[in-house]
Amino acid sequence: MDDLGTPTTGSSGVAFAPPSILRRQTAAWDAVEVENVEVLRHEPFDYKFTASRHLLIASEGVNRDDGETHVDGLPRSHLRAWNRKLTFIPAGHRFYGWQKPRALSRGTHLYIDPRSLLLQSALRFSETQFRPRLFFFDHDLWETVLKLRAQVKNSDRSQSAYVEALSLALAYELMSMNEGVPLPDARLRGGLPGWQQAKLAQYIDEHLAEDVSLASLAELVQLSPFHFSRAFKQSFGMPPHRYLTSRRIERAKSLLAERKLSVTEIGLDIGFSETSAFTSAFRKVTGETPTSYRRSLA
Repeated sequence: MDDLGTPTTGSSGVAFAPPSILRRQTAAWDAVEVENVEVLRHEPFDYKFTASRHLLIASEGVNRDDGETHVDGLPRSHLRAWNRKLTFIPAGHRFYGWQKPRALSRGTHLYIDPRSLLLQSALRFSETQFRPRLFFFDHDLWETVLKLRAQVKNSDRSQSAYVEALSLALAYELMSMNEGVPLPDARLRGGLPGWQQAKLAQYIDEHLAEDVSLASLAELVQLSPFHFSRAFKQSFGMPPHRYLTSRRIERAKSLLAERKLSVTEIGLDIGFSETSAFTSAFRKVTGETPTSYRRSLA
């Protein structure tokens, strides 16, 4: 969860006051340390974290009467309740705040070593300039976190090969999620040039309400649909259809925050002919419905 931390007591871990507010269970491998955490009492606590490792937090059922969350580079948040949300703090960024919990929530923390030989040799992971993200949802990333969380309770350490595979998947998904930043080797193996990426991104943002076809996008950069699909995924970290959907949902979030249009009107505005289809797509990307998302902003 967003406001809970690792049990390690060194300078690289989250520091809590009081430390007894948590129950925790931890397992560590070469690239990733995974910790399951649970709040034990309805008492205020504060926390702080700055380290050489990246921290990914998966939150479940957080509900606080009061509090605030700070991540360097982002506006502070006073959000009171959230569920199935992820927070990513890159190495070197500060993460701190306090909360007065209303519910006894739980979550999973993943500490990722950017200098791990496993991640560096396979993905050149340490070369990625990550941006912080607060209270977001990514389906693939969430599913990988759940699989790693299950390994904390697995006493069979012969599963190390499986954990290594999950660690690589986690790193790949973090790189893909990093606001459309291309993977390090995308330019070397058929990725789109920067000017074509910018042209496509602009075109998609300007035509979110339309039925944007794969053929029309491929024609825009004068590639066959097959080669375009492969190059697009290498450059943007996801297929064209998924990228289009993610941009539609980002636009929907902005419109929901403005509170000028109804949920149905917003769905139509970004290209969904049925409210049910809009709600289903929004839930798949964010983990909640448009109505509950708007309510959480109150």
